[in-house]
Amino acid sequence: MPELPEVETIRRQLAPALEGRVLERMEVIDPRWCEPAPPWELDDAVTGRRIERLERRGKYLVWELEDEVYLVMHLRMTGSLLLVPASEDADDRRYVRVRIFIDSGPRVLFCDARRFGTGVVLLGSEARDAYFAQRLGVEPLGPDFTAETLRALASGRRAPVKAFLLAQERVAGVGNIYADEALFRARIHPLRPIGSLRRGQLEELRDAVVESLEAGIDARGATIDDFRDAEGARGSFQDRFLVHRREGEPCPRCGRPVRKMRAAGRGTYVCERCQPRPRRPAARARTAT
Repeated sequence: MPELPEVETIRRQLAPALEGRVLERMEVIDPRWCEPAPPWELDDAVTGRRIERLERRGKYLVWELEDEVYLVMHLRMTGSLLLVPASEDADDRRYVRVRIFIDSGPRVLFCDARRFGTGVVLLGSEARDAYFAQRLGVEPLGPDFTAETLRALASGRRAPVKAFLLAQERVAGVGNIYADEALFRARIHPLRPIGSLRRGQLEELRDAVVESLEAGIDARGATIDDFRDAEGARGSFQDRFLVHRREGEPCPRCGRPVRKMRAAGRGTYVCERCQPRPRRPAARARTAT
């Protein structure tokens, strides 16, 4: 699934080509993409509007159009956004669900093999803010993502730290890949209860999340199966994984084989020497009466 670095990679590629231009029209080929709104309703809302900027919130790509109209896209599991020159025949592209036509320029294609990706139009900044407030927590590459913020969010919670990182309403944009990489960097076991982490560990975790995400952006994302950037190229972060998908390979820190396990319902990779497994609470001794 495209995570924050993959979406940010696409945003950085599309922004110079699209910002300041006019969205001429949007052709939604697959009505499921925008349900329950009908395709014509989205087209009417965005047609003829200048693209003021492209932003990202968590794993969402946000097209900010003039007059506070927001076209919000989520790639989900297999979605991608391709920038296709006007001179190129795009009819042979596979899995196209949406075509966006830009004034006398390129087209943007939303392609999605499994058809889980979505799009919605929000009218006004209040509607945009309410939409994200219901779905997303703190932005991990923003100024509000601090050790103190993590401490407040974690206080009293018994959920495993990996489940905490994957909960988008807590930390926006972190998925399975970057959670594994961050926890390894911070030397924290994925099953460790988030509320049990000490202040120093929360500081390490905060820094590790940021470092992992920035490394992913620097590599233009990770391509394991379907992800392609806006130019159709694969990312390279998969070649830099420290533990993710490296089951049986030596830990880059201690040399012990990386282990695969289940945490938060996901395949999870860990070095249990560098990331010690949490101890189980000792059973209470029974006393005779």
